[in-house]
Amino acid sequence: MKFDKRMSMAEKRAKIDARIMRLEQDLLKARQYLEDGSHADWQGFRPLFKDKNKAGKMVPPHPSWVKNVFIPAREKAMRNAEKILHGLE
Repeated sequence: MKFDKRMSMAEKRAKIDARIMRLEQDLLKARQYLEDGSHADWQGFRPLFKDKNKAGKMVPPHPSWVKNVFIPAREKAMRNAEKILHGLE
């Protein structure tokens, strides 16, 4: 994470805490999607370049992609944010 040099330590901690909370919410939505299919149309699952459409409807993400790509990437980002937070203390 990059911070402005003029930011106080409290502001830096607040930004990292907000990032960790957002990552936790992302992980919660991903796990709920794997369990019961909710949040299939969540914007965090949308493809970067081109939407996949089938019969005029947007196709939800493949569960194996959520399990093997999305969740591990968010968990790694959360570990890194927690590591930075501990380094600021």
